Amino acid sequence: MEREVKRYPNLAALGKAAAEFISTLAVECVNEHGVFTIALSGGKTPISLYQNLAKPPYQPRMPWSHIHLFWGDERCVPSDHPDSNFAMAFRSLISKVPITPRNVHRIPGEVEPPEDAAAAYENFLREFFGSTLQRDRHSNVSSMSESFPSFDLILLGMGKDGHTASLFPGNEALEGEKRWMAAVRNPRGSPLVPRITLTLPVINRARCILFLVSGSGKEKVLRTILEDPDSAARLYPAARVMPDGRVVWFIDEETV
Repeated sequence: MEREVKRYPNLAALGKAAAEFISTLAVECVNEHGVFTIALSGGKTPISLYQNLAKPPYQPRMPWSHIHLFWGDERCVPSDHPDSNFAMAFRSLISKVPITPRNVHRIPGEVEPPEDAAAAYENFLREFFGSTLQRDRHSNVSSMSESFPSFDLILLGMGKDGHTASLFPGNEALEGEKRWMAAVRNPRGSPLVPRITLTLPVINRARCILFLVSGSGKEKVLRTILEDPDSAARLYPAARVMPDGRVVWFIDEETV
């Protein structure tokens, strides 16, 4: 696995480049196997990307009827809450594009306790990725209960502490080897509410990972991950993202 690193002068340029990357990949995946499965990320950084995907020239190029949207993590809040990752994506992207609602698969962050929300989403993913299409794409897998799903693309960010999705340093969710989703009761990131997240084994089965990195105070962690990945893997969850496929870093040099 080789890291591809692409640097952009500011977040606006990063957002456009990411939209170009995703729209091209979406068409390639649909031409290859009929669908494009993408797990979206939350936070502020992907807003520019989502806004670009929602307008020309990218919106008309996206094969929306063949795209399935998922989420890499979610805060345990209602779907219309200001802190909801789904709500952010809905405002900036979903409400502005011709995607059918049945292809939008949000994490039920409002379900309590968080463990039940994680279990519900994992059960849904097992059903979705256990379809005939997915089995055909991985014919060597005898049972989806023995493997992990393979998203075409997972979007990830990175926090100042090196966390990614809702996988924080030292959290037990990092060590799960069989679960697809995990509840995170005591996240270090803001807001301080429980989270639900994809686990590392699922993330690392992706055909492609796209990291979007912006925001101040991340330069030291980022440099360690890119220049000394073995040491970084002992410290930062983002460094433990080593997918079967590609991993590409889009970096906003203005604010990192």
